[in-house]
Amino acid sequence: MNHPVVQQALDQAWYDSRVDEPLRRHEEGGWIYMDTQTGQLTIERSQIFFSAAIDLSSPPIVNGSVVVGKFHTHPHPTADGWNPGPSSADQAIDARHGVPDLIRADDGIHLSGPLSRRGGPGGGPGFPPQ
Repeated sequence: MNHPVVQQALDQAWYDSRVDEPLRRHEEGGWIYMDTQTGQLTIERSQIFFSAAIDLSSPPIVNGSVVVGKFHTHPHPTADGWNPGPSSADQAIDARHGVPDLIRADDGIHLSGPLSRRGGPGGGPGFPPQ
């Protein structure tokens, strides 16, 4: 969560969510990859689908890298009654995907899912085996 590549991705996703534009506000997010040879982190962003949801279930394959996390925004204001933290759907999906999910909201960053990639860096380039 504190890696500069991840921080920059969270900041950019928050900005791209258009949090100050109620009619255009939407969730943004993507996947965090680690190169298995160098340990270098890279980011792939997801397409936008819905205002209050995002689908991160199909990470693209990045040769030589594995998914070690994912991230998304909850841009709708807590002052309007929106939940800033992980929803029950987020929690269930994140447990199944087996990687941490960082959620940026107006009150900070929330974590859902495991603390690290289930099973370590092995098991193929996408999500770890269940």
